[in-house]
Amino acid sequence: MAINADILKPRAEAVLRRFYGYNSFRRGQLEIITAVMSRRDVVVLMPIGGGKSLCYQVPAILSEGCAVVVSPLIALMKDQVAALVANGIPAATVNSNMSDAENRTIMEQVYAGRIKLLYISPERLLSEIDRWSSDIKISLFAIDEAHCISQWGHDFRPEYTQLSRIKEKYPTIPVIALTATADRLTRDDIARQLCLVDPYKYVSSFDRPNISIKVMSNPGKRKKMSIISAMIDKYSDDSGIVYCLSRKSAESIDAELRARGYRSTCYHAGLSARRRDEAQRAFINGDVQVICATVAFGMGIDKSNIRWVIHNNLPANIESYYQEIGRAGRDGMPAEALMFYSFADIVTL
Repeated sequence: MAINADILKPRAEAVLRRFYGYNSFRRGQLEIITAVMSRRDVVVLMPIGGGKSLCYQVPAILSEGCAVVVSPLIALMKDQVAALVANGIPAATVNSNMSDAENRTIMEQVYAGRIKLLYISPERLLSEIDRWSSDIKISLFAIDEAHCISQWGHDFRPEYTQLSRIKEKYPTIPVIALTATADRLTRDDIARQLCLVDPYKYVSSFDRPNISIKVMSNPGKRKKMSIISAMIDKYSDDSGIVYCLSRKSAESIDAELRARGYRSTCYHAGLSARRRDEAQRAFINGDVQVICATVAFGMGIDKSNIRWVIHNNLPANIESYYQEIGRAGRDGMPAEALMFYSFADIVTL
């Protein structure tokens, strides 16, 4: 069912102005929205901060029914839902941090047609999809962070590989898979794993011209802390991230920064879910200037005023590095990325 782009454009732009405050789409967005509205499967490769979410949110608003958004992190789902609701778009999430009664109430609203976007984890979707009745009118499925699907991807997550179940149960519903980092092999693998039918593929430029990149040999702890401190001072009204290879180094740098009087916090997988949530909330709200973290932090973080990202160590691969520095400068303003490296990092990796 092909949609005429000239007819769709004014409707889509009206949604863009009303709910998002923009007058025009970025390059590629309208083409992707047109493909989804034509009920085609789609694979989108777009840089961090490039506007991927609009590519499924606008079709969800324009379409009858509810869009199901598969997302890997509860914190990310909550942030996206809060932003949508604040803009007047009926959205909700069901997740394991909510009570059964709360999740049941949300699903009742979905059945009643009162929710336009439902955010859900892959694990929960897979456990519930066979129990969903035909009374749920689904407009589309969006798979966020789709590189998690692929065995070639840098963030392989086994639960994602079972999402082919979507096409088995809903063969006529369009599926849009979105990622910021996927080479050709990974993109092809995403389409194959999801059983997408002749998908429209959009590959954007990776260029983020507002981010300056600098790499330097590890100058030793004292000099390194001086450099990090200077970066915080340079952007005292904004935020930054220090990425560390180990939990111990994240805690050590956090403690050193706090001893120097900076508002810092720490985030890694060894902390309790409550502590991680508190740290992320403090960072998002601007209560702290810097977060010292392992790669457990950051997927889907949408904070506009991250002015710098420092890597305390060599990252695991170029895709991870691109993802991590891409959290800076999402507002399009100048941002800085600095990486320290040493042979010891290579040994550790």
